[in-house]
Amino acid sequence: MIIKSLLAGAVLAASTMATADAVEQGKAIAFDRKKGNCLTCHQMEGGTLAGNWGPPIMAMKARYPNKADLREQIWDPTKRNPMTSMPPFGRNGILTEEEIDLVVEFVHSL
Repeated sequence: MIIKSLLAGAVLAASTMATADAVEQGKAIAFDRKKGNCLTCHQMEGGTLAGNWGPPIMAMKARYPNKADLREQIWDPTKRNPMTSMPPFGRNGILTEEEIDLVVEFVHSL
């Protein structure tokens, strides 16, 4: 029983560290002017020289309780709003699948 608890704790700690690492990697991509470039249009915690064209990126767990919906928005926002100025990062190959997943982790943490 004690070993099971220790093992579960170790798995949880590793998972938390992996998530924290994914959030940091996603932040780097989102803030990178040659990749995500989210700060061009959005204000985000920790960002400098942020734009105000798009909505502020905050309270994302409340706005997107389902991460898959957030991922879909980043992948191709024209599905929800054909007139959006947000680029379809996935559909146009601006970001890879892995990069989109990392950006989702970061944005969802805000």
